[in-house]
Amino acid sequence: MKFSFFLVFISFCAQAQEKAWMLGPFVRPENAQPIISPQSNTTFQDPVSGAVVNWESMATFNPAAIVKDGKVHVLYRAEEKLGEKEIGGHTSRLGMAISEDGFSFFREKEPVFFPQSDDQKKYEWPGGTEDPRIVQTADGLYVLTYTQWNREVPRLALATSKDLRTWEKHGPIFENWKDGKYHQVESKSGAIVTELKNGKLVAAKIGGKYWMYYGVPNIWLAHSEDLINWIPVENHEGNRVPVLSPRLGYFDSWLVEAGPPPLLTEEGIVVLYNAGNTGDIGMEGMGNRVYSAGQALFDANKPWKLLDRSEEPFIKPELPFEKSGQYPEGTTFLEGLVYLDEKWLLYYGTADSMVGVVSAPASKY
Repeated sequence: MKFSFFLVFISFCAQAQEKAWMLGPFVRPENAQPIISPQSNTTFQDPVSGAVVNWESMATFNPAAIVKDGKVHVLYRAEEKLGEKEIGGHTSRLGMAISEDGFSFFREKEPVFFPQSDDQKKYEWPGGTEDPRIVQTADGLYVLTYTQWNREVPRLALATSKDLRTWEKHGPIFENWKDGKYHQVESKSGAIVTELKNGKLVAAKIGGKYWMYYGVPNIWLAHSEDLINWIPVENHEGNRVPVLSPRLGYFDSWLVEAGPPPLLTEEGIVVLYNAGNTGDIGMEGMGNRVYSAGQALFDANKPWKLLDRSEEPFIKPELPFEKSGQYPEGTTFLEGLVYLDEKWLLYYGTADSMVGVVSAPASKY
């Protein structure tokens, strides 16, 4: 009966489930609209500049999501408009929106995570804090990965919190690895593997370690014993090796980028990933630079071993709000996945401008 309820909305389906191991099928709400959009009337006194800014006036997109106290908490990237600068030329902070059902949200008036005059300012100012993913440990610690953008090098960084309010920034993830070997190399999009335990998604250990898929235009892999200190997986020559790469002729022909925290299942590790298409040598009819999303399956005991991969995108830009805004080529950019009331809720950014949601029954997990 639960499954038949979702069939009522089959016309809003992002893409039918292609393979048995995949999450989904995901469906859009009836008469789908953005759940979070830019606002020009919310202000915030920036601690770095001292100025009062309209911190979410330009765009609100690319959301992380977590369930706390039975409610969905979405941390979304919000951009303050600074003139007519192009993508990457504004200042980003993370706002908070809270929902009891996962679809209707109350938004807080000030950001909850942002650049400050601290030891991370040199990495986070003036571009800001971007594109979060979030997981929770079994003992309740929240672990946030995000991009630090100083308009020179984007760096994958990490912060922790016990309440989603007070954050400890731990800095760039690879700052100290091998004397900073990857510190000046672009890095972003850290997705830590989770598992569903007693109805709750928590960070998973495999072989005594936590694992994180990260990066763009390829997806790489790293592991950690404490979720704070991370070691990139390298080959015998001491170089990073991609575990997922673009494919010519497919929807992911331009780039692949880690999506929301992956899910450890009986079939393996299900990685939802963002994918960029490239012109004439990509997926026919999709268009150049269009962002859709795929799913990949990795071995449950060997997180670097790819077992299977979707042939078609399971979600792609289709509605007007997914193809308008800062990125008119079209974007469904996934970053947040939660389990609530026996269903999956998947949160995504649209056209670098707004936030959308799709859902799926979670009966098989």
